[in-house]
Amino acid sequence: MSPLTRLLEVVGRLFVGLLLAFLYLPIVIMGLMSFNASPFYMLPIEWSTTWYVQLAGNAQLVDASLYSLKIALATALIATTLGTAASLALFRYEFKGKKILQALLLPPIAIPWLITGTAMLVFFFGVGIGRGLHALILGHVALALPYVIIVNNARLKTFAPELEEAARSLGANQWQVTRRVTLPWIAPSVVAGALFAFAVSFDQFVVSYFLATPGQTTLPVEIYAAIRKGFTPEINAVSTIIIVLSMALMLFTARFYKFGGND
Repeated sequence: MSPLTRLLEVVGRLFVGLLLAFLYLPIVIMGLMSFNASPFYMLPIEWSTTWYVQLAGNAQLVDASLYSLKIALATALIATTLGTAASLALFRYEFKGKKILQALLLPPIAIPWLITGTAMLVFFFGVGIGRGLHALILGHVALALPYVIIVNNARLKTFAPELEEAARSLGANQWQVTRRVTLPWIAPSVVAGALFAFAVSFDQFVVSYFLATPGQTTLPVEIYAAIRKGFTPEINAVSTIIIVLSMALMLFTARFYKFGGND
């Protein structure tokens, strides 16, 4: 190995290490501070579960967390069902305007959510939907659908249509072909799409801020309101719980599916 190659390898490893530190160090510090008894983050850390105990008694944060969880689960279910069906339709059928329809899936991801939230607020009031739980779910589903469809479309590109034709030649109807041949193949992308939809919904702030009613707010909106009043370590506690649960869900899912790996 030449000195230049060795130098480039060291620089590459250093860059990756710095990148990982940039991404995860703030999260680690936040998790550690959630166990610090001092509300002013004094060092050294005095280990305590005080803020988790206070979090359990904070009705606003707990209610907002449960409200966000309910919306995220509903969004994941609806977006995954509709997105998977749309992906199968785009995969199986050729029709006029198909390319344009596929291209229109990208702008909702690229358009700033501030503009999207404003547009949704105006539209929902214009058609009589207004604000509230139903508006939040509709808004979150609209944001999550492109992610589900794009992920499923990428998986379907590796699927051989001959497998469906072989199943039909053996007497299987369309539903049997979908359930026993196509869905098992795209199952990893369906799960990945559901996780994307859940994450997009649970983490959504802008659209939730516009569409939530004053008495019922999601966790991101509640955290924003709490920070404006004065930051408390209880926010560190609830954030740490969410991160731990998210990582556990991701690892549990990865245990059964090789995302991006060989089947």
